[in-house]
Amino acid sequence: MSRYLGIAGVQMEVTRGRDNSAAMMERLRTVGLAFPWVDMVIFSELCASGLDSRRAEEIPNPTLDRFCAWAAKEKKWLIPGSFNEKENGKVYNTAVVISPEGEVTAKYRKLFPWAPLEKSESGDSFCVFEVPGKGRFGLCICYDLWFPEVVRNLCWMGAEAVICPTGTYTSDRYQEKVLVQANAISNQVYVLSVNGAGGGGVGKSIFVNPEGRVLQESGETDTILTEVIDLDEVSRVREYGTLGLCQTWKDLRDFKGEFPMYTEEMGKGELFRSLGPLKLHKEIGKQRR
Repeated sequence: MSRYLGIAGVQMEVTRGRDNSAAMMERLRTVGLAFPWVDMVIFSELCASGLDSRRAEEIPNPTLDRFCAWAAKEKKWLIPGSFNEKENGKVYNTAVVISPEGEVTAKYRKLFPWAPLEKSESGDSFCVFEVPGKGRFGLCICYDLWFPEVVRNLCWMGAEAVICPTGTYTSDRYQEKVLVQANAISNQVYVLSVNGAGGGGVGKSIFVNPEGRVLQESGETDTILTEVIDLDEVSRVREYGTLGLCQTWKDLRDFKGEFPMYTEEMGKGELFRSLGPLKLHKEIGKQRR
């Protein structure tokens, strides 16, 4: 059986401070009509709420119910970006996975909220989910990608493709695209990074294969990226090596040493002795005034 999977990444104009879910439903209707072969649809980070933590809701909620109904109707997997999830007085940046049966089968809370802006809490677990008959997928969100340990752990857990809803509207999107390729190469994994447009990001979404080759890259405006990925390609690259050369996962498996930063307390590293405290949003605002 082939392990092909049709992917659509929806990069859409996001309005800050407003409910963008109706516009998301319009894009989903377009996908359903124009790309019936697509198996999975991915949106950008905080697409529905417009990067506004004040719009936090508990999960499940009526917006999510509409997305679940669409997935069940169209028989497609759906990752509707992420949501500001409210639970027990705290807010998390949370992505969910909706199955073709319209059920939420996985939920992931962002491990590394972007400190200068986000006021959400950190998650405490990794997320890998199965697409039956196809393969295993990992989830991370935006700034998580800057920490190589995140994608590495997802792949160690069996991920063959990593989905990264993103909401980057700053000038470092160029660096993020490099990180997408670097994570793909070092972990021999597909990385699918879908960014928002307008108030939700500077666009430039990107799909990269397990050898680091760019499959799709968008501009800065509304775009639906479509690609058919082959998860057997991940198996091939990991078995025979990137470009038939570097069998990195086998080398890592057979390595007999230890990495001190993982076996000892992270904060005790010599590097951290020279670093000051993490500057949060309010402190940066005071400096600018």
